[in-house]
Amino acid sequence: MYLRQLPAPAGGLPPRTPVASDAPTLDLSGMWRSRLLPTADGPTDFADPAFDDSGWELQAIPSHFGTPAYTNAAYPFPVDPPFVPDENPTADYRLTFDAPFTGEDAVLRFEGVDSCARVWLNGVELGVTFGSRLPHEFAVGKVLRANGNVLAVRVHTWSPGSYLEDQDMWWWPGIFREVVLIGRPMDVRVRAGYDHTTGLGSLTVEGVEGAEGAEIVSGPDLSRPVRPWTAETPHLYDVTVSDGRSTATLKVGFRTVSIEDSVLKVNGRRVLFRGVNRHEFHPDHGRVSSEELMRADLELMKRHNINAIRTSHYPPHPRFLELCDELGFWVIDECDFETHGFELVDWRGNPTDDPAWEGILVDRVTRMVKRDYNRPSVIMWSLGNEAGAGRNLAAMAAAIRDLDPTRPLHYERDRSYEQVDVHSRMYASLAEVEQIGKTTDKPFILCEYAHAMGNGPGGLSEYQELFEKYERCQGGFVWEWIDHGIRVGDHFAYGGDFGEPLHDGNFICDGLVFPDRTPSPGLIEYKKVIEPIRITPSGAGGFTVRNLYDFRSLDGLTLRLVCEVEGEAVHESEMPCPALAPGETAELALPQVSTPDGETWWTVHAGDIAWGHWQVKTGTRTAPKKVAKLDRLEGILLEPPRLDVWRAPIDNDTWGPKLAQRWRDLGLDRMRHRTVSRTGDVVTTRVGPAASDLALLATYEWSGIERGLRLDLTVRPEGRWPVPLPRLGLRFAVPPECQEIEWFGGGPGESYADSRRASRIGRYRSTVAAMQTPYVFPQENGARSDVRWAVLGDALRISAEEPFQLTVRPWSTEQLDAARHTSDLVAGDRIWVHVDIAQHGLGSASCGPGVLPEYELWPRPARFTLYLQALRTSA
Repeated sequence: MYLRQLPAPAGGLPPRTPVASDAPTLDLSGMWRSRLLPTADGPTDFADPAFDDSGWELQAIPSHFGTPAYTNAAYPFPVDPPFVPDENPTADYRLTFDAPFTGEDAVLRFEGVDSCARVWLNGVELGVTFGSRLPHEFAVGKVLRANGNVLAVRVHTWSPGSYLEDQDMWWWPGIFREVVLIGRPMDVRVRAGYDHTTGLGSLTVEGVEGAEGAEIVSGPDLSRPVRPWTAETPHLYDVTVSDGRSTATLKVGFRTVSIEDSVLKVNGRRVLFRGVNRHEFHPDHGRVSSEELMRADLELMKRHNINAIRTSHYPPHPRFLELCDELGFWVIDECDFETHGFELVDWRGNPTDDPAWEGILVDRVTRMVKRDYNRPSVIMWSLGNEAGAGRNLAAMAAAIRDLDPTRPLHYERDRSYEQVDVHSRMYASLAEVEQIGKTTDKPFILCEYAHAMGNGPGGLSEYQELFEKYERCQGGFVWEWIDHGIRVGDHFAYGGDFGEPLHDGNFICDGLVFPDRTPSPGLIEYKKVIEPIRITPSGAGGFTVRNLYDFRSLDGLTLRLVCEVEGEAVHESEMPCPALAPGETAELALPQVSTPDGETWWTVHAGDIAWGHWQVKTGTRTAPKKVAKLDRLEGILLEPPRLDVWRAPIDNDTWGPKLAQRWRDLGLDRMRHRTVSRTGDVVTTRVGPAASDLALLATYEWSGIERGLRLDLTVRPEGRWPVPLPRLGLRFAVPPECQEIEWFGGGPGESYADSRRASRIGRYRSTVAAMQTPYVFPQENGARSDVRWAVLGDALRISAEEPFQLTVRPWSTEQLDAARHTSDLVAGDRIWVHVDIAQHGLGSASCGPGVLPEYELWPRPARFTLYLQALRTSA
């Protein structure tokens, strides 16, 4: 049986480089008849055109079938290659259609079927597909008829090919890309080079295997300089080609990729990747992608300064790469190949090193290269991901180089890098990146870094500094673009929510955008860190603008200048940005503005691309006037302030080194308070966990101020602490009607110690609900840093001697900690307020380095003065 053999496609045509031509086509997407079977060996009588399928359900194609299941690395079936279990959910499909054309050249094309398909047309078996994210074509001219064609397809959840497709995503089978009938398929490979020394382009149409070849009918005048294609300047030319039967007009970009002096260059210039890894995903449709969705993703990336994409871990929908050509992105196109689960059995039987799998793996890279050869956005091929090392990598690399010597090769997991052209690492520490930058003899990229799981990642700016410091450190790709949460009712589901016996929980939710594509705070931070225009203050009341683009001039850009005092704008103006070439810098003068006394900040915006923000005058903080002991906070403080050290662990606390478990083991989630002494308005408490002699000695000194109270807090740690604190601050509660929040400090979004580049000092208004960040797995969120003062509703004003971190939420930390989905969180009868001296940083420890030492919150003596003032007499 074909499922017990190695996963080589059967019965199909050789792969080709397709182009959209004037040949007739028929998109077979739509409603098909389908049925589900529990095993793979059901009767095949449904392939008979006379079979009665009237009792089958209708299902839209493209789509998925069955129940999704998530594992990161482990195979959800026994590791027994090439065999898969008898329990193998299978879908049978039937479609009856009329063909508006016939002929011996007609081809049936499947763009993507997970995991394999057996195909019949009009009762004739055409063959078998293997390679879920790769195209497969069958010659159908001899069986196609004008009317009443019956297409029958059997799709299995598991197949031998599943051993090669152990990517970090949902296992979810189906015909998830289009099925198309093509009248006269063209096979045309166009090579468009660019000579950066002369500005001239070169253009050739390569011979087509098994055909007469092709020729250029029309195109640009190559006797004169052309406008080169880059991700920053994606110029495309129309080039019309013909193979004697059909004609096609291609969008061609002139560019040349090279490695010179161990630096990756395009058109003679070093490029810096500000990248993301991108899976195909939609919370309602899985890996089914529409053009509207793909374009929306790319436009959202553009708005956040992202210029590069690694197609993790398979070739994307072919239209996606065409859009990358159009909009401008550097792309690493990755083969549909990952065997991560073999790592759990010490790589025994790994197909990467088994000669029996060589031809199959060569077939996969060949299909990728031939499909995507014409795309100027693809500047590098990747052999796959996390498939270990082995002899077959050499065969794959040789096959690619034979087809396309114009692009470098990438593969991360074979650390010898013998078969590839770039040095690549995942989640390397800053120290390792710096060492590589000093010593590498290849271009270096972080193909994955800054794991964007939950609240995070932290430490992005430190990586960017190294990318800009070392020429051969050419950037990286954040893991990853989108949370893969599946919409279920009023929340998003993750691993285990569908009854999977083996799963990796919410590790599937590690993106810069939420499942509905709302940008996370991590994406806002990333945009700021990677902005390609750097605006900084300079001496004598001016500022500096530096162009960090690789190719694009700043000509035509307008700068917007805003001066604010105590968060209120006192000046706004515009000026043209100098037409700086890449790498150039200009120093500009700020307008002369007479400002009132108060904390004064300038912000200079370069369109929606970048901004600079700096303080030019400090404010004078006037402490509220002291009065005799007065308490007007009755009914406003529903629970008084007390020392708090716990936060609902973020994913970076929970996964990886599992700091959250160490916190829980120590008891930081269940601290107990004991009054040590009380002398007048001075109260000393000992705050510590059960079963431990560790503690924090907290002294609260209360005094009266106008309309409220002053609290002087002193904290002194006792014992030798083995872990840093989650947070250090005060928590209290106010009435639920305090829904409107105004503050002067960092904003508008959340920020933390190692993720605050995107935070600007200003005056902001929000609501308690809007200040929550809806991470798919609930966790600590919503903090605003550097707050000077805040007003809660019409009830309470909070201020302090030093800037503080403010978190306001409609549920307690305990409720947030206990929740597993956002739908578990229900607002209570009070608003919880956290005024923190500091929180432990975010880091990237869910899959990468933890918090840098300078952002760790180790217990230390601390002093903090808080002012609480009533805005009304009672609640």
